[in-house]
Amino acid sequence: MGGPGTHGGCCSTSDLCRWCVPFPRRRSSVDRGCSTLHYDSDLPPTSIIITFHNEARSTLLRTVKSVLNRTPLHLINEIILVDDFSDDGSDCQLLTKLPKVKCLHNTRREGTYRTPQVRGADAAGAKVLAFLDSHCEVNKDWLPPLLFIVKVRTSALTNLSIDSFYQDPLIAGGLFNFGDLEIVPCSRVGHVFRKKHPYVFPEGNANTYIKNTRRTAEVWMDDFRLFYYSARPAARGNIRGRVELRKKLKCKSFQWYLDNVYPELKVPDDSDSRSGPIRQRQNCLESQREDGQETTILTLAPCVTKEGVPSVNQEWVYTHGQQIRQKQLCLSLSTTFPASQVLLLPCNVNDGKQRWQRSGTHVEHLTSRFCLDSDLALDGLDSSRMLVISPCELSAYTQRWEGPVS
Repeated sequence: MGGPGTHGGCCSTSDLCRWCVPFPRRRSSVDRGCSTLHYDSDLPPTSIIITFHNEARSTLLRTVKSVLNRTPLHLINEIILVDDFSDDGSDCQLLTKLPKVKCLHNTRREGTYRTPQVRGADAAGAKVLAFLDSHCEVNKDWLPPLLFIVKVRTSALTNLSIDSFYQDPLIAGGLFNFGDLEIVPCSRVGHVFRKKHPYVFPEGNANTYIKNTRRTAEVWMDDFRLFYYSARPAARGNIRGRVELRKKLKCKSFQWYLDNVYPELKVPDDSDSRSGPIRQRQNCLESQREDGQETTILTLAPCVTKEGVPSVNQEWVYTHGQQIRQKQLCLSLSTTFPASQVLLLPCNVNDGKQRWQRSGTHVEHLTSRFCLDSDLALDGLDSSRMLVISPCELSAYTQRWEGPVS
């Protein structure tokens, strides 16, 4: 059944035994090509850095024990655990009873991706660093293929076969060595998916995600960030400090990245898309999903902004394909008769009933030649608060709109 602590099983150290939760035995199949490879014995030793915050004890133990059990010990300079201000500070300290394990504690929450650079990397004694998530299980021979690539990249060796890896434009967030972005298939690490996060997001899960992805778009994507905002129109904000840091470091442009790192990426032809609220006086078009209903409806509601940014449900993108879009839904019709209800349906660039254009102050539906009308949305009846199309009338104030539609 394996040695003590294998697969997260029980161990001999009394203080660690209370962590033990049996895990099912799982073995990843290794490609035949990988099993036939042999690596030099003089690969560089490595500092393995694992950061965590409120990680389940059994899962954290499983990660560390898999590293110790499935890595040649002479390649492990140390295992540095960085506790990013967990509620129970003893979790990290108890693991130092295992060989080669060191523990660092943050005195405040720093974030599990910034922490390894600030604390773990500064404390590392090896020249090669490897970063692991705190909820994973490494497979046999996971580290030698990575160190082999590092050795090739940092030496003058030219007669080695290195066809067991390939370059990649992206990188996994929590598992990597320093170097070029390359996928090494013979290095196998299993990820332990959790049913929920063991920590909370101060601004909420969705807002934190939008904040982080917005920072990536604003700092790195240059003019290509418009494609990001087309998909996430509510993700606006000021992150000037990170942009200034990129300029100071003289980083390359996103166009260089597309040309040299990811030339296979097809850039969508959406450069003329516009985003913003579609406003009628003090009201704005809004998507709503009522409790117990699967469909999202379109209605008119008082405009809501926070620090000048429209609410997520009131921000719309007008695309080069003449669609009025919010995420994956577009303004559409099932019929083109007068008073037909305007619906939110999955976007389809080939559907002519999803095409709109501005006509003066009006928003005209191209197929029917009728105009977007809020007449029924303003009548005060909950049963009929909906947007429709009606014959265009220049004097009808219920057909006058401001917004990104052009």
